Amino acid sequence: MTGQRDPRAWWLDDDIMEQFRRKKRQEPNTDQGRWKRENSGVRVLRSNPTGMPFGRIFGRDPQISISTVPRNASIWQFSEKEISDLTIATVAFTAALGFMFSNGIIGALNNPNQFILGAIRSLLALAPAFVLHEIAHKFMAKRYGCWAEFRADPSGLRFGLILSALTGIVFMAPGAVMVLGRTTTAQFGRIALAGPVTNIALWLIGAILIVSGHITGIRTDLTDILLLTWVWGNGILALFNMLPFGPLDGRKIKSWSDTVFWIWISISAGAVYANLTVLRSLLA
Repeated sequence: MTGQRDPRAWWLDDDIMEQFRRKKRQEPNTDQGRWKRENSGVRVLRSNPTGMPFGRIFGRDPQISISTVPRNASIWQFSEKEISDLTIATVAFTAALGFMFSNGIIGALNNPNQFILGAIRSLLALAPAFVLHEIAHKFMAKRYGCWAEFRADPSGLRFGLILSALTGIVFMAPGAVMVLGRTTTAQFGRIALAGPVTNIALWLIGAILIVSGHITGIRTDLTDILLLTWVWGNGILALFNMLPFGPLDGRKIKSWSDTVFWIWISISAGAVYANLTVLRSLLA
């Protein structure tokens, strides 16, 4: 027993990305010069494992090619690998935010209850913003017949946890939705847009609940804290992702349509402005 994995084991894996990477190492791509010049082709929504609401790695997305992508899978299908990665990323994300709310590991050790309450607050009000953002990309990509699954980034998770524990600052890349399949430029832009649109929809739900609570008087300190965290998390995530830089969604959306880009970045900025003015005053 050498302790090494049997190289044939990948035949049983459900991770298409790993199968593709093995294929790429074994077979050189002789079509690079042609398909890069076409408007449609095979693309990756987030080739680098980035996807954290408050911190991403800026850089150029390498495009990769695959000849076949399963198209008969249900849009609701989640592999064991994807569920595991989503769970790990969510737990790490929640812990990092717990350190943020307790001012780092020193504050968490001095006041464990503050860390626990901060983590619970993050799990209820901020984790959905991250998880549903990524799942929206997945659903839209699968709607166009692509293979799409979330993959965690272990190094990004470790870095984010260590940074938040030492400084109380959250800057993490827990993972991203990996997309393989043939798409047009418009379809690719819509896949990218699905994430920010989901966050604005979630922000709108929170804003309606805040206004309703103010009008009816049916509110508590707990609901005020959770709703304020909810609207801030979704507003910032939507606006940050709409920036037209690096691997962020905004760059892909702007490449598809300037009009759509300016509409949704304006909406996202409006949500953050409303957080600073109207909604904050209602919760005062």
